[in-house]
Order: sequence, then C-alpha cells, then structure tokens
Amino acid sequence: MKYNLLGNTGLYVSELCLGTMTFGGRGMWTAIGTLPQDQVNGLVKQSVDGGINFIDTANIYSEGLSEQMTGQAIRDLGLKRDNLVIATKVRGQMGEGPNEVGLSKKHILQQADESLSRLNMDYIDLYQIHGFDQLTPFEETLEAMDMLVKSGKVRYIGCSNLAAWQLMKVLGISAQQHLSKFVSLQAYYTIAGRDLEREVIPLLLDQKVGLMVWSPLAGGLLSGKYSRDMETKEGRRVNFDFPPVNKEKAFDIVDVMRKIANNKGVTVAQIALAWLLHQPAVSTVIIGANKPEQLADNLDSVNVEFEESELKKLDEVSRLDPEYPGWMIERQGSSR
Repeated sequence: MKYNLLGNTGLYVSELCLGTMTFGGRGMWTAIGTLPQDQVNGLVKQSVDGGINFIDTANIYSEGLSEQMTGQAIRDLGLKRDNLVIATKVRGQMGEGPNEVGLSKKHILQQADESLSRLNMDYIDLYQIHGFDQLTPFEETLEAMDMLVKSGKVRYIGCSNLAAWQLMKVLGISAQQHLSKFVSLQAYYTIAGRDLEREVIPLLLDQKVGLMVWSPLAGGLLSGKYSRDMETKEGRRVNFDFPPVNKEKAFDIVDVMRKIANNKGVTVAQIALAWLLHQPAVSTVIIGANKPEQLADNLDSVNVEFEESELKKLDEVSRLDPEYPGWMIERQGSSR
C-alpha cells in the first residue's frame, strides 16, 4: 500500500480508501448492502491489516447507521483513532423538516455534531459537502465549514460531485474571504467513464486539489462478472443500475481488460482499479465490499503494474471523443 498526500496538504492517505455504503442497510441503501456489525468489523480489520488508513462514510448512508457502525468497529477492534483518517459528508435529507437538508449553516453545524455523535469521535478528519445546493450561497456554506475547522471539530474540508465552474468559484471565494478551502473532490471516475478529464481533472491538477474516486468499478459493471446481455442475476447492477454508463463501450473496454488480466493472472476488477491508481490526479480510490473475498481482490490491485503497451491499449479503447473547446485548446497549444 502506498500513501499519497491529499491535495495541497501534509496529510497522507492510503491509495485505497474503505467505503462504507454496504454497512447497515436502511431505506434505499438495502440495495447496496446490509452488513451487520460483526461483518463490518471484519471488513474494517481486513482493510487496516492491508494498509488502509482512510475510511469514508456519509451521514445519509443507511440513514446514519453506516457512521454509527464505522465508529463501533473502530472501538470493537481497539484501533487507535489518531492512526486513521475518517471522512464523512453532509447535504442529504436527514429528516422531514425543511431545514434538514442542504448546505445551510444551520444544517451543516447540526449535522456535524450528529455525525460526531454517531461516530463517537471528537473530530472528523475530512468533512465534505456531498454535492451542490442551488439554494444556499457558497459563502454561507464555506463560513459554516470554516467555523467547524476553527472549532477543532473538523481538520480539513472537501467537496463531492461539483462541476468545474462550481469548484473554481468556491476556491476563489475561500481565497478572497480567507476561509478554509476544499482540499479534495470526491467524484465518479472510471476507465469506462472518463468525463472528468475534460474540465475537472485539469482544474484539480492546476489548483492542487486531491481526487477521491467513488464507484471505481462503475457500480460493479467493470468487475468482470457481467456479460453484454446482462444475464447475471446477482450483483449491485441487478438491483441498482447506477451510475449511468455507456454499456456497449464499457464492454469493449472490459474485453481489453480481460485479455490483460488473463496475461497477468489477475482479475478484471484489479485491472480497472490499477488503471485509476496510475492516473496522476488520483489521490485515493474508494473501494467497498459485501464479502471479504471481494475486499481481498480489491486490495491486491495495488500490486498490479502495467507495461507502456498495455496502458496504450487501455487508453485507446477508453479515450473520450474530442470535444470543443478541448480540441481547439490542444491544437493551439501545439505551437507553444
């Protein structure tokens, strides 16, 4: 396991991060996982034993149960809290009231306290907004996040699922008003979904913002267990066909990955994860599992190395179609 700095900070995080969406199982989250506490403890131990020091959760996962079980696992296993980097998120609907959703100062400050209570911790290492709130000014959201940092309840702040213009705007506000700034973006990025490379990744590299990748196997589609006819009767995609993917192109990519995987004696999933680990913008890749064998397979992806010819084949089959203004910027840039 390697450890990377998270954005422009001195904080080292493991190149794989344990995701906790499979913990518990309430409401819509039952389609993703319903793990009880003893199995959660097992996955957390397996992850830490494998070198992971980074765990990501959210207040909305299983309606708060995921946070609660994450904190309980750390206590049950006797893990030293300060050796771990714990991340959670805020934005989603946490009650029926009009102020129990979004990124208002009221909601953020309340949810930070509730997340700390469920985790049974004194501080959160990385507190992230879970998306864009079109009703709340960025200034209000940043002020609330800055208050949490200054209070000692939060060490760093991050964001998730923002467009490039939104992230650049919020970074500008932070600089102008001397507020804590987002050090990371959590976003969907896979070899079958490289849209992030058009605008967001150039921004991340330019502004030195870390990238945390969610759903690196495209909801299991890149695991190698699905066929073009989607006849497989098990797996997340059967009950929760998300995130959106161009399946025809994805299976063309899987075909290439499968050949490389067979030559290396590894799995298709390991190739998909290893490709992400070789991308310069990526700080960490979030992995989740329902079974220990799935987690073990994912953990082994850190050992996969590519030859230049293999990376070229993967790039050729998965690259984005040219899009304006990208192709014009590239054309004009060739003269400098």
